Amino acid sequence: MQKTSVLEIKNLSISFFNEQIEKEIIHNISYYLNKNEILGIVGESGSGKSVSTLAILGLLPKNISKIKNGEINFKGEDLTKLSPKAFQSIRGNDIAMIFQEPMSSLNPSMICGEQVQEILLQHTSLSKQEIKVETLQLFDKVKLPDPKRVFKAYPHEISGGQKQRVMIAMAIACKPKILIADEPTTALDVTVQKEIILLLKQLQQEEQMSILFISHDLALISEISDRVLVMYQGEIVEQGSVSDIFKTPKHTYTKALINSRPPLNVRYKRLATIKDFMADSVDKTIVTKTQRDTNHKKLYSKPPLLEVINLEKEYVSKSGWFSKPESFKAVNNVSFKLYEGETLGLVGESGCGKSTLSNAILLLDKATNGKILYKGNNITNLSKRATQELRKDIQIIFQDPFASLNPRIPVGKAIMEPMKVHNIGKTNAERETMVYELLEKVGLDATFFSRYPHEFSGGQRQRIGIARAIALQPKLIICDESVSALDISVQAQVLNLLNELKENYGFTYIFISHDLAVVKYMSDNLIVMNAGKIEEMNDADTIYEHPEKDYTKKLIHAIPKGL
Repeated sequence: MQKTSVLEIKNLSISFFNEQIEKEIIHNISYYLNKNEILGIVGESGSGKSVSTLAILGLLPKNISKIKNGEINFKGEDLTKLSPKAFQSIRGNDIAMIFQEPMSSLNPSMICGEQVQEILLQHTSLSKQEIKVETLQLFDKVKLPDPKRVFKAYPHEISGGQKQRVMIAMAIACKPKILIADEPTTALDVTVQKEIILLLKQLQQEEQMSILFISHDLALISEISDRVLVMYQGEIVEQGSVSDIFKTPKHTYTKALINSRPPLNVRYKRLATIKDFMADSVDKTIVTKTQRDTNHKKLYSKPPLLEVINLEKEYVSKSGWFSKPESFKAVNNVSFKLYEGETLGLVGESGCGKSTLSNAILLLDKATNGKILYKGNNITNLSKRATQELRKDIQIIFQDPFASLNPRIPVGKAIMEPMKVHNIGKTNAERETMVYELLEKVGLDATFFSRYPHEFSGGQRQRIGIARAIALQPKLIICDESVSALDISVQAQVLNLLNELKENYGFTYIFISHDLAVVKYMSDNLIVMNAGKIEEMNDADTIYEHPEKDYTKKLIHAIPKGL
């Protein structure tokens, strides 16, 4: 073990198995974590980041996995030899974990305060009153606004960033020596992500903790870590200081991870993927400003495909029998035009009104005031039949591809379903043939037709969602945070696919995201939303290079940029 290290992993190999096959997925990895250090572990989904850290806490799935060989040394003890009971005193007390998805990690039927109190009840001898005081102090420490309100709130009553802060409070409640943060900012806004990063750094310094910070985003890892190790296909391919990894990366995979994120200073025609780097086939064709201006001149010379005029969406809440109803404008006097063949970016933090606006355009949530014109016709008060007809023209690709697919229906049938509703294809056999072609178009195999959603990776599921959206041959597609939960490289693949489909079929996109780097890369024009209003609207490159509003500057400043 290193002189000042608190944890050392030695030649660790992990296998998963069923009755017939045993497969090794972690291959002989070794690393150490020093006292009061943040060690970043980076790699794509399936690289072995989470599995290898779950082994530290004895949380590998039972009956289907085992540690083949190696040691996990903590406080002079090999954790691989511990019984499940012995692990109970270590988990939460000496080694704690913040999970990726706070909504599924928090108990929806318990108030937030009780969930933190539970940890303290188990691991300390404090009285109930002392535990309540300690919990409120923890909520204050993780900078939760109004700790007393959050204490009494259920998880669904607070924002994503606040839920993650509750998870952090639970994790640090017993002042652990090691904190494992597994993708703790993946689905969060760039500004909230920045806040969580700064908070973890501050807590680490105050409590003298050591942190294992897991992410697929190298730029993000560079903002928090002291050292970095890069994982690929169950192996550690490179490790070193943040500066070494970023300035002089040795392994091709590390170079690929650094370059897969959409660059902010240049616009490539096609984003490089991990596969491109590994095969040394990166396309460095640049879209010049002249080409972009020529394309825009052509785009904006036609009448708009969609026009939103003074649109408002107001919600009214009533909290009690005798209380006065309170109104809240989620979308407030929004106007813009969208042209055929254009990608219009819509960016802003959670709660700014992006999704509410898209739901109003899709007629899923009726606008309170204002007009939406599609091909010059007012669509705000359509009949049920006319609305169904319009559904064929305006489609959506959702954020979570798994939640938007029926787990009981094979993907081929899921794509065929809307085709039947809208009479695309005369027979089932004809529709089947069309689905095989669609699967191929989105880069999937025809054999996927009869497989179920759980059999696919996140990136593959998102391609299925895209295939289902384009099956109806729509004119306008709304991409609602459709790449925010994907790995950097998978994200690059999906963005390339969306651009290819747009080029080949003349699609028009409204591209919604909280990630300004992605939106800037994809968009012709860009709308920045804040508190239901349009804060700024202009050419995407112009907004990034010369932001006018402080809010836009804050969003740009929060983008992880690496060293």
